[in-house]
Amino acid sequence: MLGHDGRDHAIHRDASVVYEDDRILHVGPGWSGEVDETIELGNSLIVPGLIDLDAVADLDHIILDSWGDPEVRKGHQWSADYFTNHRRDVFTREERRLIRRFAMAQLLLHGVTTAMPIASEVHSSWAETYDDFVDMSEEALELGLRIYLGPSYRAGVHVTREDGTPDVMWSVPNGEQGLEGARRFAEYAVGLPELVQPVFAPCRIETMTADLLAKTADLATEMDLRVRLHCMQSMRELELVNATHGSTPLDLLEKVGLLNERLLVPHGKYFSLASGGRPTDPELRRFADSGAALVHTPITEARLGYTIDSLDRYLDAGVTIALGSDCFPPDLVRGMELSSNLAKIMEGRLDAGSAADLMRVATTGGAKALGRSDLGRLAPGAQADVTVFDFDAVTVGMVEDPIRTLLMHASARDVSMTVVAGRTVMRHGQIPGLDLVGLRREAQSLFDRMKSCYPERDVQHRDVATLFPPTFESLP
Repeated sequence: MLGHDGRDHAIHRDASVVYEDDRILHVGPGWSGEVDETIELGNSLIVPGLIDLDAVADLDHIILDSWGDPEVRKGHQWSADYFTNHRRDVFTREERRLIRRFAMAQLLLHGVTTAMPIASEVHSSWAETYDDFVDMSEEALELGLRIYLGPSYRAGVHVTREDGTPDVMWSVPNGEQGLEGARRFAEYAVGLPELVQPVFAPCRIETMTADLLAKTADLATEMDLRVRLHCMQSMRELELVNATHGSTPLDLLEKVGLLNERLLVPHGKYFSLASGGRPTDPELRRFADSGAALVHTPITEARLGYTIDSLDRYLDAGVTIALGSDCFPPDLVRGMELSSNLAKIMEGRLDAGSAADLMRVATTGGAKALGRSDLGRLAPGAQADVTVFDFDAVTVGMVEDPIRTLLMHASARDVSMTVVAGRTVMRHGQIPGLDLVGLRREAQSLFDRMKSCYPERDVQHRDVATLFPPTFESLP
């Protein structure tokens, strides 16, 4: 059992965690009090509930667009004509609700107890809505997932022009409308049970106006809420921010009032054009000193061909780092192992990217980013959020140090039980009240429809087989 001694995680053996309602009473050996129920877990690893602060709440599109050649990838963006004349919602409100239910179920199956979701706007007429997030909050409460919610909004969207060049096209009224929906939802969510917490989630920094960012900062300060903004994600973003605002993303964040302890930044790889993107030591210290948090998404970044430089360097600079899956499956264990391996490559030494650092990133790092000392640890008084890994599974193989074994031998598909706020929300691959087989079947049907709609957005209107060619040709 990975308990917490007030300073850091610590291992207990032959131990128990005892909780009443949503609070932990005891962690470790030696409990002799009365209990209402005892659950024997045998050869298991019990850790604090995992925290995923860039969790997909959608039908993940990265399986479609993380491997194509540059010419084909142009067809994965909206065309300028689609933006101007044809954009529409591919799914109905009820279908979007089902998609979110499927995604949140996946988080619980993979041991995530606290999530801050993201979704793709590629299949929407513009971006997420107030109504979608009312539905999502209801689904989260029914399933029992702790969730930080806010509809994403933007004033611009990436498009491909008729000549094949990339661009951003703007609709400032859509951005203002989106911010108003986000404000309405934040006010609505304040009255919901504790499991649902509001946040502001503006889209990528290069699709935001400075005015929309500043208004977001003002609202976040007024309501004392977190802000998550995808930022410093690519060289293309740096070029667009420089062309639009005449500054680096870091300077723009400070100018509009967002660079503070409320800010969560997924990715955080590319800091300035002058350094070729790589953050300088002063830039890392400036980011760390602001109190902002980096949401590290190693699987998605690796699938797109990059990684931060490097985990150890960011931690040594004092940056608060949380973990995000940002893709399917929402397997934070795979993310931790990949991050560890990438750190070894970037640093050129085997002791980089330690298992201890990655476990902190997935637990206490996320808790710090949220300003929640009651999350990410197993200790008396903390929230009863618990993730259990089955180490009796033959596929886990030999067990050495439990945390190294988790990263190197196991995955989140070895989770046998997930507990959120004292409620067992998943046990042995089952979620109470949910037909997972039927839900997966419906989600597959919607995914197939999402894929079939790409040709209408493609600037060349190429067919599905051209945009997404199979790995191997099919036999007749």
